[in-house]
Amino acid sequence: MATFMYALRAPDTKRQYSRRFKFFLDFLKTQGTIEEQAKQFVLKARDNPQWAQESLMSSIDIQKERKKEISETTIANYYKATKLFCVMNDVMLNWRKISRGLPSRRSAANDRAPTSEEIQQLVEYPDRRIKPIIYTMCSSGIKIGAWDYLQWKHVKPIENAFGEVIAAKLLVYPGDNEEYYSFMTPEAYDSLNDWMNFRGVCV
Repeated sequence: MATFMYALRAPDTKRQYSRRFKFFLDFLKTQGTIEEQAKQFVLKARDNPQWAQESLMSSIDIQKERKKEISETTIANYYKATKLFCVMNDVMLNWRKISRGLPSRRSAANDRAPTSEEIQQLVEYPDRRIKPIIYTMCSSGIKIGAWDYLQWKHVKPIENAFGEVIAAKLLVYPGDNEEYYSFMTPEAYDSLNDWMNFRGVCV
């Protein structure tokens, strides 16, 4: 598992890929911790690549039967997790042949921006952490995984000539190859600032 985790950078990606690979290991009915299951798979796959290949294709078929529960992209993501593990552990399989069974993915997702009414319902939830999270994500466009990297020092208010905060600048994925800057509204910054002040009082 160590070489597998080495290939994954973001904490959120590590969690997702580990969970998806665990699905495949459980499908094989291996026993023990995920590390023990992975070791069993590697030893058998290196000795019998044909078994590993057929097992992965059977796993994909099982996922396709869940098409009402999960999307085509999700099925591909389960496959990518297992493929990455195999590549990082020198398990050589015919990936072109295996990938032929993957369902065709839609060229565009059905995602949409939340409506003002939906945002209002979310921020009215009785948990004071929700409002700064929702405001920050809607305003800056950051993904959920960005929170694993984001620290207060990465949020810089932008003031006008009168000292009023008119926006805030965010450093997203700091230290990563995907690092970039985004911006948020003063309302989102104020909400996040209020939460940080509340935490400071509580601590």
